[in-house]
Amino acid sequence: MRVRGVGSMSTVGGAAPAFDDFYAGSSARLVRALHAMTGDLGEAQDVVQEAYARAWQRWGTVGRYDAPEAWVRQVAWRLAVSRARRAKVGLGKLKRAGACGVVPAMQPDHVALVAALRQIPEAQRRAVVLHHLVGLSVAEVAAECGVPDGTVKARLSRGRAALAALLRDEEHSRA
Repeated sequence: MRVRGVGSMSTVGGAAPAFDDFYAGSSARLVRALHAMTGDLGEAQDVVQEAYARAWQRWGTVGRYDAPEAWVRQVAWRLAVSRARRAKVGLGKLKRAGACGVVPAMQPDHVALVAALRQIPEAQRRAVVLHHLVGLSVAEVAAECGVPDGTVKARLSRGRAALAALLRDEEHSRA
């Protein structure tokens, strides 16, 4: 058995083509075919890649088939059909649940708060949002973030101070 690079395999005597050669020689053709079948290039690329991953896992068998490309194409098509069915079922569930109603426009204060939150460090932002917007206690925030209570308290203190300065600056610029 010879191995040519990562992910390539060949059987003794070269009976099955190396996987990387097979992939290079057929992937663009399969994406074009699945694109034509599904009408969605992104979906075609996704299902073809998943099919190749499955072929690679079974390359010892698939590589000996008379038409390994047909096997990959069939697997990709079945994946596309399965995804389409799941999407259709999901849409049906959404329709049965009914419309969620009109979403009100965001208030200027909310927009300013979100903009200010984006400007503080991620750890502080997470602590502030979980504590003040979600309503978790300091202990619950600490457990969710995997840090001690004191760390959460420090992040909250620093985050509130940074937000106060940012929101004050925003208020002055509006005035």
